[in-house]
This record gives sequence, structure tokens and C-alpha cells, in this order.
Amino acid sequence: MSDTASGPETAPDPARWRVLWVLLAAIFMSLVGVSIVNVALPTIESGLGADESDVQWVLSGYALTFGVFLVAAGRAGDIMGRGGFFILGVVIFTASSVAAGFAPDAASLNGSRFIQGVGSGLISPQGVGMIQQYFRGRERGRAFGYFGSAVGVAVGIGPVLGGFLIRIGGTDWGWRLTFLVNLPIGVICVVLALLWFPRPLFSRIRDPRTGTPVGLRETLRRLDPVGAVLLGVAVLAILLPFVESGAHPVIWASLPLGAGLVYLWVLWERRYRRTGGSPMVDLGIFRTRSFTNGTIIVGLYFLGMTSVWVLVALYLQDGAGHSALAAGSVGIPSAVMASLASTWAGRRVSDYGRKVVIGGLVCGLFGLLTSIGVVVLHESGHASEWWLVLTLAFVGTAQGSVISPNQTLTLAEVPLEYAGSSGAVMQTGQRIGTSVGIAVITAIVFGLLGVTSWGVAIPIGFAAIAAVLALALLVAVKDQRDRTRSGPEIMVA
Repeated sequence: MSDTASGPETAPDPARWRVLWVLLAAIFMSLVGVSIVNVALPTIESGLGADESDVQWVLSGYALTFGVFLVAAGRAGDIMGRGGFFILGVVIFTASSVAAGFAPDAASLNGSRFIQGVGSGLISPQGVGMIQQYFRGRERGRAFGYFGSAVGVAVGIGPVLGGFLIRIGGTDWGWRLTFLVNLPIGVICVVLALLWFPRPLFSRIRDPRTGTPVGLRETLRRLDPVGAVLLGVAVLAILLPFVESGAHPVIWASLPLGAGLVYLWVLWERRYRRTGGSPMVDLGIFRTRSFTNGTIIVGLYFLGMTSVWVLVALYLQDGAGHSALAAGSVGIPSAVMASLASTWAGRRVSDYGRKVVIGGLVCGLFGLLTSIGVVVLHESGHASEWWLVLTLAFVGTAQGSVISPNQTLTLAEVPLEYAGSSGAVMQTGQRIGTSVGIAVITAIVFGLLGVTSWGVAIPIGFAAIAAVLALALLVAVKDQRDRTRSGPEIMVA
């Protein structure tokens, strides 16, 4: 099987499991690169003499370019070969990590982070598209289960690894090591990908009637550059006020501008298809119930749950006075449970379908509500804050039971030729949900801290997250009922 999405499905490629391990290693690297930086921000500020705005852009710059490039990169991989774009993304991410590690000043560091986001934006949609491409049936569920395990471990281990590297490297070199640690992983991934990925890594676009390669002009037409620019600028306009929420209030004017650009993008994509073009996203996929409902579920999930660890870090460090390493260690049992739950769910999603996701959301709600109880009891002197280790393990279980199974179900009926761009649409929703959720929920907590205590602000923050998660649960339950009424559910293509 070549590394293109076109053509009829054939027998499973014998290299598929080796391909998966390379994908997971690179995705693990990119996700650790996100979570590890969170604990490094104070030492970056002191080590480079950076101000608060510089430090904020260490996070914001990466988030913006990552979100902007996702869908366009997914579509490019769909039509020109996912393997080649995946390797390109790993090279860009690794090289920019090295540049960040040796950055002489804040401006250089933030420039490297922008480029790092581009690399990650290339890696993620190719990873999802290649799992769709090389795996089918129950194996696809298992592959996405392993994908979820890598996500869970990366998110959990990142803060711990960051705290450890900062401790051994000190103020001057500790934060630099959090970037340089990507170098050996990236090099290994590129070498193994070149050895193991099926050929060709890149494929020339061919005329469907004659089978001959098309020229540069037709290639660009297939890539839909106008649609790519419209959607990229729209995502940038939507994300900007949330990642730069402390800036001048006029920045919020970009939000309606982003909404208007999304509308123009939809009109363009419809016109492009009517005139015989190949749009970057097949809008017909939104008529597929499993895709639309799954995208809403995961968008709501990320809108809420990604703020949990921000609040936990704030509470344990600023509220309870613990170190960054101790605060990061609280997430280890959660990461273990996320990994175990994701592996189990990947093997069972073909049997139970959306019920796995529903169970995970219920588990997440239980973890949030019991975490509220721990904080309230601790602030009143009746319990240790370390009980959060147990309650947050339920949050980790939810992560493993929701993200990967939902991805499997959501993409099950998506045409293979749009696997990368469709997966990128989901991930773009996740990025927007993450940025909006963190901005809104942390604003609620900080606003409350101005007039009340940690014992009130953090429980209300957790309650806001639980409310969003409850909405996701309602969508999942409705989806399950609709599927039951309409007959047997299509699990995995």
C-alpha cells in the first residue's frame, strides 16, 4: 500500500504496526513539548529576563500556529502523501525545539515556538489520517486506543519531566533542557520513518481519467489555497482574543471577524465543489451524524476538561504552597489510568460503541465532583489535599475512555480521501475549545480570588467544567438513542 489516500482499499499493510509506533513516538514528543513548557515558564522568565507578555507568547504562539495549520496540513497529506508531510513536520518540530533550547532572548524563543507550532500542526493530522489509512475494523479501535494511551502518558509525564529537568539544570539550563529533550526523539522518529514508512512518501497528483501526473497549477487547485487561507485566518481571528485575553479590549473585535470568515469559507467550499474543484474539507461529512455528534462531544470535552490541570497546578502551587515538581506529580496516577482506560476502550469500542464514551463522561463528572469535595474539606481542615491524587485518577480514566473511542466512532464513516482533513477539523475544534475554556474558566477563578478564597474559587471552577462536561454527556446520550432507533450502529469502517 502506498502512502496515499486515494485508490481502492486493499489488504492491510504488513508495515502498519511499525508505522504506528513511529506515529505514537512523534505525537508523544509533540504533546510532552506542550505540557512540559507549562512548568518551565517561571524559569524562562527569570533566565531570559522576559516580561509577562513574552512568557504568555511562549504558550500563545505555539497554540496559534498549531491551530491555523491543522486543516490545510491534513488536506495536503490526504492528496500528496501523509508519510512525507509527517516526516517534514517532525523535522520542523525538532529543529525548532533545538532553536528554542539555545534561544538567546525572548524574541528568538517565541519565534522558535511559532515554528514549533507549524511542525506540530503537520504531525497531528497525518498521524490521525495514517491510522485511518493503515488500520480497519477492530484493529483501528486498538490503534486509536494506543494513540490515546500515548496522549495520556504524555500529558501526565510532561510536568513531572519538566520539574525534574529544571531541578537538575537550574535557572540557566533547566528550561532549555525542556526543549532540547525533543532532539533525540525527533532524530529517532525521522530515521525509523525513512526506514519503515511505505513508499512513496510523497505522491504526485494524477488526472483521474488518464492517470498521468498533473502540473503545478492543477496541484495547487487541488490543495484549495483560497479555502486554506480563509480557514486559517478565521481560526487565527477566533483564537487570538482567547490566547491574548489580557491585551487591549479591541482585540475581541477579531471574534466576529473570525465568525464572518468561517461563513465565507463555507460559501467558498460549496462554490468550489460546484465548479468541479476539490475542496479542502468535504462539507458533506457534517451530514454524517457520527462525525457531527462526535465533533461536538470532543469540542465540549476539551472546552472543559483541559482547564482541570491548569486549576490543579494553580491551587497546589499558589494555594497550597507546593513545588512545581510536587504539583506535577499529582497527575501521574491520572496519566496511568488514562493509558489503561484508552487501551481497554480501544479494544471494546467496536462492541459497545458510544456507550464507552458515555461511561467515560460519567466517570469524569464523578472525578470533578469528588475533587470539589476534597478542596472544600481541605480548606476547612478536614482532609489532605493529596486526596486529589485519587479523585483526579477518575478524570484520567475519563480521558482514556472518551478521546480515542470518540475519535474512532467520529471518523468511522468518513471517506478515506478526507481522513486527514476531517481529523484536523476535529483537532481544530479541540484547539478552539481548549483556548476558550482555559481563558474563560481561569478568568472566573481569578475573578473570584479577588473577592474570596481558594476554597471557593477552585470548587466553582471545577463546577463550571462539570457543567460543560454534562452538556457533552447529553449530546452523547442523544447520539446513542438516535443510533438505537435507527438500527445497528456502524462502529469502525
